[in-house]
Amino acid sequence: MPDAVIVEAVRTPVGKRNGGLAGVHPTDLSAHVLRSLAARAGIDPVVIDDVIWGCVSQVGEQTLDIARNAPLAAGWPESVTGVTVDRQCGSSQQAVHFAAAGLIAGHYDIVVAGGVESMSRVPMGSSSLGQDPLGPDFHARYGPDSPNQGIGAEMIAQRWGLSRTQLDEFSLASHEKAAAAQDEGRFDAQIAPVTLPDGTVISRDEGIRRGGTLETLGGLRTVFKPEGGVVTAGNSSQISDGSAALLMTTSETARELGLTPIVRVHTAVLAGADPVIMLTAPIPATQKALRRSGLRLDEIGAFEVNEAFAPVPLAWLADLGADAKALNPNGGAIALGHPLGGSGARLTTTLVHHMRDNGIRYGLQTMCEGGGQANATIFELL
Repeated sequence: MPDAVIVEAVRTPVGKRNGGLAGVHPTDLSAHVLRSLAARAGIDPVVIDDVIWGCVSQVGEQTLDIARNAPLAAGWPESVTGVTVDRQCGSSQQAVHFAAAGLIAGHYDIVVAGGVESMSRVPMGSSSLGQDPLGPDFHARYGPDSPNQGIGAEMIAQRWGLSRTQLDEFSLASHEKAAAAQDEGRFDAQIAPVTLPDGTVISRDEGIRRGGTLETLGGLRTVFKPEGGVVTAGNSSQISDGSAALLMTTSETARELGLTPIVRVHTAVLAGADPVIMLTAPIPATQKALRRSGLRLDEIGAFEVNEAFAPVPLAWLADLGADAKALNPNGGAIALGHPLGGSGARLTTTLVHHMRDNGIRYGLQTMCEGGGQANATIFELL
């Protein structure tokens, strides 16, 4: 039976809102990472069957099937097709799942999975344009208010008994881990620097803050629950710009082309949960992935749990009982940023490089998604 392997993984730096990448059109940002991917793998893009590209706010500059426009902008042959995926924050992790399924089914020989979000240029929520995307029947079931991720994070903190101090401590640790990874060059091999028209080179993640303290974070106001809340901008993910891409094929095709796989997709699952609290599905998704894989939790050497809000990975950690040292070892979205449609592929890129650099056999990635969903993926080092 065919398998699905990742032979190359690359990402842009993650730019902060209105930062170094804000002037780059999302199609061009995507094209840059696609060109870098093909160059690093040493392949002619003509062999690529499809580009599966995550993007959440598919409006304005990110509409008209950006997955098709990006390879054309990259100068790839017109024969390379593209399809854009929206599973909210998990869009590009879902792109990896679709790519793996297509390879195993024999629909593809070589495929690119990845995604992009330029949140400086296409603000979050732009796609609804003030309209209600849910409709009367949804509201009849779940109430008149539209679910809000920030309120969901507050609900998680309350349900799991997480204090403001715990959230802020987790946030500081995320920045400290990311700063250490950056200083030690752990991100260098996975990043394709972006050169701006004026010659400025953006080569490092921009969101990492150094020297933070509990006192500094404690001075920030709560955003979603003014009275008695715990979630602030300091313990939430950052609004960001970025893109990431993975070249995927089968072991057999990799051998034929002389490509060296990094990991194979061992297990890929989905889970759904309450769409109002919205952010808890990584817990059942991880449990489902472990059941389906036949692996024990202690066999997983690294976990990437997206830091949409600090309560999400903390609740996950409390319920799963994983080794905290293996969780987001290079920092997460609180420090690095969360370019929505590109985040799943960014996490995968960071995870598989970390696995290869440290000889970790199994890694697991999961992330909460709008609507109360989650992807979970287990990768096996080859």
